[in-house]
Amino acid sequence: MFRVVNRVVGLETEYGALVHDAELSTEAWPARVKNYIFRQARAGALDLHYRDYEEPPGNGGFLLNGGRLYLDMGHIEYASPECVRLRDAVVYDLAGDALLLNALREMQACDHVSFIKNNIDHYTGATFGCHENYLMRRETQFTPPVLGTLLCFLATRQIYTGAGRIGQAHPLAFDFDLPPSATPVRFQISQRADHIVNDIYQWVQFNRAIINARDEPLADYRKFRRLHLLIGDSNMSPFASALKVGTTACILTLLEEDKFPRGLILQDAVVATREVSHQPDGPWLVELENGKTAGALEIQWRFLEAAGKYLQGRDAEIDWLLESWSFVLDSFATNSEALIGGVDWITKRWLLGKFAEAESLSWDDPWLLSLDLEYHNIDPSRGLFFQVKAGKRITDWNQSVRIKNASYRPPTNSRAAGRSQAVAWFRDSELPYVINWDSIASGPQDILVMSDPFSTYTSEVSAFLRR
Repeated sequence: MFRVVNRVVGLETEYGALVHDAELSTEAWPARVKNYIFRQARAGALDLHYRDYEEPPGNGGFLLNGGRLYLDMGHIEYASPECVRLRDAVVYDLAGDALLLNALREMQACDHVSFIKNNIDHYTGATFGCHENYLMRRETQFTPPVLGTLLCFLATRQIYTGAGRIGQAHPLAFDFDLPPSATPVRFQISQRADHIVNDIYQWVQFNRAIINARDEPLADYRKFRRLHLLIGDSNMSPFASALKVGTTACILTLLEEDKFPRGLILQDAVVATREVSHQPDGPWLVELENGKTAGALEIQWRFLEAAGKYLQGRDAEIDWLLESWSFVLDSFATNSEALIGGVDWITKRWLLGKFAEAESLSWDDPWLLSLDLEYHNIDPSRGLFFQVKAGKRITDWNQSVRIKNASYRPPTNSRAAGRSQAVAWFRDSELPYVINWDSIASGPQDILVMSDPFSTYTSEVSAFLRR
């Protein structure tokens, strides 16, 4: 992510589809939009082959910006290209929103269909993800103390990365009704917290963990590993996305350099994740392995102090991040309304609270559930997030990362640049092709391996295509 600390990052976002016309099929629209993006908008090259048994030819493909778009269990999923700067990580996350919104506009379907960038379906109890991918050194040792400290950071960062939601879900898969003894939660910080049932696990779909243990680097496995996180919420605020990605990338650098703070291991990371989420008013206390308790805010200050001590001054983006991280943590203690427009759950709770007060509604009113969804509508003319005016620091960042051509042009400093060349060429060619994250091929003999995500491969791809 930050080139100076040898990090590459990418985000995967699954979008909900909301159909406003009862006569239209909700299930059909993701496929229609996907087909339009590839066939009419010509924004990428569809796969010609099976990727696995759930991904037949035409189910998705790679995009001109180096990312990927495909159908996953009925959802459109967008995977951003590899980014080596913090700003690019946010720019290319937003590029997925722009791609879908432009397709709906060109299809003249905005009055009938909306895409919702959230992680829950209030009516079925289903969840869908925003997955984070971080490149790490292969030699990094994930000892139990290291993993425990990393889980502590991830369980408590939700205080500034959470998207917020009304209500709660049962923590056990496929069991939507809460136990009779449970105290109802009217509003909570994170959308994913109730759906996380393990700290580390390999199988994603039915046993969601904070960290997915699958060892699939999509790069040279001798040099790299890929940390795949399932715990994060999809953010409407670009400022929150920057905090989510940037703070995590910094913490991983501390991990790799053996600079982790000591004594920050939770008794149970899954329980702590849920307990923090269920306390929007604080005090966000969690139980540590050593029997002591600590507040999530205190824990985040400890991580920030370590990052500042060892990373301050390495890079302008890191310095911006450390300053913004400090601003957010300080605002929680002094003036949380300064975070409106920047931290999603704070923004959503403020909006819904004002509306509930004006209309004399309780927090379980179906009207508020509908507004909860509309907060995440990616269409600025409909989405409630876009109606909020934030402070200057947050507004400047949120506006600076909305780049119109990012849906069609790749980052210039990662292998997404070379992949983009191949996508453009094969899109207009009659030749067979196979495009992957770490290779491109045209026939069994013509293969170009791209195992280093930091390399652009533009000259190698040009030579490959000339052949």
